[in-house]
Amino acid sequence: MIDFVEGTLCYLDSEYIVLETGGIGYRLFCPNPYQFVRYEGSKTKLYTHHHVREDAILLYGFASRDERDLFRKLLDVSGIGPKGGLAILAAATPEQLVMAVQQENVTYLTKFPGIGKKTAQRIILDLKDKLVGYTPSAILTVAAGNLTAGEQAVSALNEALDALTALGYSDGELQKIRNALAEKSKEGDGVEKLIKQGLALLMRG
Repeated sequence: MIDFVEGTLCYLDSEYIVLETGGIGYRLFCPNPYQFVRYEGSKTKLYTHHHVREDAILLYGFASRDERDLFRKLLDVSGIGPKGGLAILAAATPEQLVMAVQQENVTYLTKFPGIGKKTAQRIILDLKDKLVGYTPSAILTVAAGNLTAGEQAVSALNEALDALTALGYSDGELQKIRNALAEKSKEGDGVEKLIKQGLALLMRG
C-alpha cells in the first residue's frame, strides 16, 4: 500500500499530475490537478489511494488525508466509483460534503456530476453514521463559510488564472477575461469550471 508520494511536480494534465521521485514518475489522478499548478517544478506531497482493477493499477492523489479518507468512504457507496468520487471532490471541499450529508441535503448533493436523487439518498444513508464526529474543526470552518465566501471566490479565480498562465497564455490575454471569470467565481463556480470557461473565452478571442 502506498500511503503518500513526495517528489518534484514535473507536469500536470486535466486529470492527473506527475510527481518524480527516485527517478520514477508517478501519475496521480486528482480531483482538480490545476490546484497544484503553483508547485510545478517544486517538491510537493500527495496522500494516495492505491486502486487495483483487473485491467489497471491506478494511484489517486489528494492534498490532505481528510480528502483521501473521504474519497475512500465515497467508494463504499453503491454506484460510486473512483471517477465519480473524484468528480464529487472536484466540485466541493470535504467540509462542504460532510455538512451536506449530516444535514441530509439531497438538493445540494444532486448538484454534483452524475449524482441523481436516488444516489444522493444512498450517499446520505451509507455515510451519515460513518461521518459522525468526522473532522470537527473542518465542520466549524463550513459553519463560518458565509464569512469567507469572498475569500474563496478570490482564491478560485487566482488558481484558475495561474493554471491558464501555465498553459501559455499571457497576462494581456488573461486581463481581457479576468472580469468575466471574477463574476463566475462570485457565483460559486469552482476552479475547474473557471478554467474551462476561461479557455472557451480565450478561444473566442
